[in-house]
Amino acid sequence: MALKLHDTLSRSLRAFTPRAGRPVGVYACGPTVYLPPHIGNFRTFVFNDLLHRYLEWQGHEVRFVMNLTDVEDKIIDGARQRGVDITAVTAPQTEAFFADLRALGVRPADVYPRATEHMDAMVGLVERLIEKDHAYERDGSVYFDIASFPAYGRLARVDLSQTRAGAGLADRARGIDADEYEKADARDFALWKAARDADREVGAAWPTPWGEGRPGWHIECSAMSMAELGETVDIHTGGEDLIFPHHEDEIAQSEAATGQPFVRYWLHVKHLKVNGEKMSKSKGNVFTIADLVARGHAPSAIRYLLLMAHYRSELNFTFAGLEDARGALRRLLDFSRRLEAAPVAEGAAEVGLAAAAAVALETFARGLDDDLNTPVALRALFDFVREANAALDRADEVPPAEHRAALDALTSMDDVLGIVALARAEEEGVDQEFAAWVEERLDARRDARARRDFAAADAIRSELGARGVVVEDTLQGVRWHRERGTADVASNR
Repeated sequence: MALKLHDTLSRSLRAFTPRAGRPVGVYACGPTVYLPPHIGNFRTFVFNDLLHRYLEWQGHEVRFVMNLTDVEDKIIDGARQRGVDITAVTAPQTEAFFADLRALGVRPADVYPRATEHMDAMVGLVERLIEKDHAYERDGSVYFDIASFPAYGRLARVDLSQTRAGAGLADRARGIDADEYEKADARDFALWKAARDADREVGAAWPTPWGEGRPGWHIECSAMSMAELGETVDIHTGGEDLIFPHHEDEIAQSEAATGQPFVRYWLHVKHLKVNGEKMSKSKGNVFTIADLVARGHAPSAIRYLLLMAHYRSELNFTFAGLEDARGALRRLLDFSRRLEAAPVAEGAAEVGLAAAAAVALETFARGLDDDLNTPVALRALFDFVREANAALDRADEVPPAEHRAALDALTSMDDVLGIVALARAEEEGVDQEFAAWVEERLDARRDARARRDFAAADAIRSELGARGVVVEDTLQGVRWHRERGTADVASNR
């Protein structure tokens, strides 16, 4: 069964067909680094990680890009109130965001482009839109002419014929621009905003042919995705709240500029509720990863809970659910250690481990091929644990081939889910930042070996060794541990 993904644009389940001769390009809308993202945001970020891991598990080369919005009204207002440059607001939040990603075991993106680093690309894209009569300038601001793009509204099912010119779009999120009156049509959206004194005060104004200014929110993602992935992106992800207007506007400005399809597959993650209610500050149910960790909940349990529901189904986040996740992880950890310690002997009678592993991997892949159905994948994993435990109960010893098959299956499934290795690292006291660095260096070593650059691979091994990391190449993959009895975590890659 080939991977099928539910494409928001077509409202259908479509077979995923990678383009020949290039990596699969994935663009994920990242956070606005003004406040720490909440667990609803991290539901999307953990889903992104699942997608990233599964594409690689299937053998695809992936170029994964997640942007950081580091210039925006709230950032500017916060910087002005504190009397600092915008980087003083965004830098600590960016660092904290990366720490949360590491804590949850999220595989790093290939690049995290920042809006402030792509101003030339944004200005160039706006210029292309003006040249093609899809945009116009008003007193230093530039607006996209929605009427010039008849396909506007396809993603969100917005019918412009039912919205009169000058009335605005009632569903447009983010409110009405302060300079709305300058537009030719209230439905149009800002590509570029003329600088205010407040922008200049905090370093949020850049020179352009129209005078100093700053980008609109939507143009940022179009420019950054094109810079990193080209004019057509294979997969674009985000929370369902971004469908309109953000992703709708991305499509309009991108396709109007290039004449090419902007995205081949749109994936959107359903909202998360807390105790059955919508998250809101007034209800006191907006939690960050740091909040939950401070309450004593392990990041591995948070990650597990965020993966329990299908990404297009509503997820109800509860503290009882976190405790259930903790219990499920304990069962997985106990099984992992029991399997590793199982007595192995040549000539031992077959006990069914290999058969159980094969069934589990087939069911696991079938579930994820069906639009990344994590409940099916998790059920396959736990069915395997039950069958393998029963097999171990029946046997005093297991054959080496069956033992390897079972270990490989567990490792393989966890390479996608990322829960067992994370829970073990937590339990054994491995610093997550150090573990993430080791994994990054092992990825680089793997790439060097694939290029047959063995000198570079050996240099990376020596670099790891200098920091006390012992690397072992085994039949089950690459494993590593710390020297001299320090806490270690095995990682099969």
